[in-house]
Amino acid sequence: MADNAIHRKLTAILSMDVKGYSKLMGDDDESTVNTITAYRTIISELIKKHHGRVVDTPGDNILTEFSSALNAVNGAIEIQRTLDIENSNLPDDRRMVFRIGINVGDILHSDNCIYGDGVNVAARIESLADPGGICISRGVFEQVKRKIRQGFEYLGEHKVKNISEPVRIYRILLASEDEGKLIGESFQPIAKSKIPVTIAVAVILMCSAAILWMFYPKAQEIEPASKEKMEYPLPEKPSIAVLPFSNMSGDPDQEYFCDGLTEEIITALSKVPEVFVIARNSVFTYKGKAVKVNQVAEELGIRYVLEGSVRKDGDKLRITAQLIDAIYGHHLWAERYNRDLKEIFAVQDELTKKIITAMQVELTEGEQARVASRGTNNLEAYLKYLQAQSELIKLNIENNELGRQLAQEAIEFDPQFAMAYRALATAHLMDVIFGTSKSPKESIGMRIKLLKQAIELDNSYGEAYGALGFTYSIIGKHDEAIETADQGVALAPNSAETHLMLGHTFRFANKPEGAIPEYEKAIRLNPIPPAVYYTGLGMSYCLAGHFDEAIKLCEKAIRKEPNDFIARLAMTAVYSMSGQEKEARSAAKEVLRLNPRYSIEKAEKRAKIKYKDKWFDALRKAGLS
Repeated sequence: MADNAIHRKLTAILSMDVKGYSKLMGDDDESTVNTITAYRTIISELIKKHHGRVVDTPGDNILTEFSSALNAVNGAIEIQRTLDIENSNLPDDRRMVFRIGINVGDILHSDNCIYGDGVNVAARIESLADPGGICISRGVFEQVKRKIRQGFEYLGEHKVKNISEPVRIYRILLASEDEGKLIGESFQPIAKSKIPVTIAVAVILMCSAAILWMFYPKAQEIEPASKEKMEYPLPEKPSIAVLPFSNMSGDPDQEYFCDGLTEEIITALSKVPEVFVIARNSVFTYKGKAVKVNQVAEELGIRYVLEGSVRKDGDKLRITAQLIDAIYGHHLWAERYNRDLKEIFAVQDELTKKIITAMQVELTEGEQARVASRGTNNLEAYLKYLQAQSELIKLNIENNELGRQLAQEAIEFDPQFAMAYRALATAHLMDVIFGTSKSPKESIGMRIKLLKQAIELDNSYGEAYGALGFTYSIIGKHDEAIETADQGVALAPNSAETHLMLGHTFRFANKPEGAIPEYEKAIRLNPIPPAVYYTGLGMSYCLAGHFDEAIKLCEKAIRKEPNDFIARLAMTAVYSMSGQEKEARSAAKEVLRLNPRYSIEKAEKRAKIKYKDKWFDALRKAGLS
């Protein structure tokens, strides 16, 4: 059929316009044009996402057609919620609030334009909608009433110009507390001869409903998070916290698998530049705790929360997951997977893809490949790696040795598995820290070798670059350290670890102006971090001469981990450099409490930091020797 031919089809029509547009233009036409231009771009992308087509945009109106009523309604809901967030960033008198009307009708198509009563009815329905609201016709209601979570309010019959029959209108209830409600519905009288049968059916249905209500699990109500109560401002890009998956196996030995699944999803999401994902340390503070979604969102400063559970029984898996929009307090989707263990990689990829899609992020082909890349498809190697990680993070001598063995076994199963090499490199560094290495120099050399192998196997492995950069700092190669760690941040900009490592390299090189922003970015990505984050930032502020801020941060590190030796040492040096001698001597006593054999002479010989003279002079002044 030619493009300019006239043809008919049944379609869903969405019409929307701005409430009070003329006033906005009268008050500030330039600002209004800029805002509506930006909002049209957002709206167009969301319409495209829900398989719709923008037909026309006269003035402040946007006319759209969709292939189905469900697509139109889901698109309208997402548009209103997205614009609500956008408007929260504007002054009250500059907010641009749209009304939306949706109808299903027969339309005429010509030259990519649409005409007919279906369009006129959609425009009339739109005029009845509240600002920020959505109204739909009876036809749309019938098609979507059992397919969306939102409730509905019947607004009665309304006359439409040039339409002989009145149109029944419904308002979609967007608040989470109204889910499943139907308010004000009007029913036609029942024919007299059918009353007995109808009553009998109604009684049966009511009894069945009562039984289901008593015994069927109730959907958990979610209290929306408050932006005003958030510890940090919401990031400009979609932000998410992946809570630790619950172990439903009844076997504590399966914890490593549940934790590993959580970490794998976090790692995959962190590879996407357009997504802000909270680091492992912070989300694992909620492990085993009954916390509310709004609490998590407010404490971490994020919008989306993923939670789920894992049941592993031999080679069988059952994984459940649900993604929640904490700002609105509603579920975006919930999934259940009953799979064989060997399909775990496919499940991880599918979960990650669903999360990214729900957060309205579009990936390039290259990003899609990176997200799906985990370094191995060998199940045995993967499971050994997860077990190794589970042991290494316990930070003690016995578990470090077990972690080393498991990482080595992972490499034996798959010699091309880059992440296993990094895990093994971690074990060698911990040997030095724990004092169990026969030759610290050899252990550091082996760590460097293993990290280089990891990078050769996967040159996009940002965390390996970060770890290598930090190791170069330890041995005094400061320029090489900064350059290498900076590559790590470029490859994994959403990783708290890469920013932390780059912060360390700048600090070791006595460049606090470079270290401070990297530590701050690391803390934002990991809002409930280990003490080392605060200690590093505090020491950097000290080197920059900002002693008050340095003291606050070192105090925060000590409150978090009272027996952290490095934090106590930093507190001593900061007090001493700031001239607070009494406090410095008191802090020095805590250093000796934790390590009575601490020797400045020995430490000074090993240290490669560029500010070592200033550092050790401050410690001596505080009474250490």
